Amino acid sequence: MSTLRLPPKIKVLEAVSAIAAGRVKRVSSRRYVVTSSDGSRKYTVYVDPEKGLAYSDDNGTRLRGYVGYPIIAVLMLEGIIPYNERIGKALQDVPWRKLNEKYKKYAIVERIVKNIAEKRGVSASEIDSYILDVLEKLKKLSLKKLNVLPLI
Repeated sequence: MSTLRLPPKIKVLEAVSAIAAGRVKRVSSRRYVVTSSDGSRKYTVYVDPEKGLAYSDDNGTRLRGYVGYPIIAVLMLEGIIPYNERIGKALQDVPWRKLNEKYKKYAIVERIVKNIAEKRGVSASEIDSYILDVLEKLKKLSLKKLNVLPLI
């Protein structure tokens, strides 16, 4: 089992947005389904924070080896890492998939998203501070990647 790397900063924002939009659903004690921003994909997530284990079939987790936004969203809902409702509400209707596919650079999408949030009353500095806090807490978790979904 490999340790999942920290995600790109923007994944924290995708996670809070998914929660605010109601796209994260618990299906059993440790299993969730997270729907993509355009509704075209559903990701299965399993998290066992006590054992430091995580599984998700999103591309970031599966192919790139970092903690993908579906895992981050679940950890937020479980109260393991902080969820910021103000930021979530400001970003709940961001078309993440469309923006990521159009611009193909997270830095560009992050600027666009921060502009949206600022227009809705949330400053870029508040967002940056929140992202750093979440990433620090993720680092301490040091989650191990499960390659298959546990049967529970």
